Amino acid sequence: MGIISWIILGLIAGYIGGKIVDKRGQGFWLNMAVGIVGALIGGFLFSLFGAQGVTGLNLYSLVVAVIGSIVLLLIYNAVTGQRRA
Repeated sequence: MGIISWIILGLIAGYIGGKIVDKRGQGFWLNMAVGIVGALIGGFLFSLFGAQGVTGLNLYSLVVAVIGSIVLLLIYNAVTGQRRA
């Protein structure tokens, strides 16, 4: 997967994850960063359970990245003390 694909996947996954966790998102750049890191976390978590991680720019990879970004945002909110809306 190229860098542009990671950015697109990260932006979409971060946006969706931000809306699921706190209904307002985190802002453009933080959403993208959360989505990209979330894709890595989601891929790692899925591989722990024997499933494939991020496989490309497709729906399955988006689901993996969104799950990873939700996990990351929940950890981020717990560490910074922010509450869900």
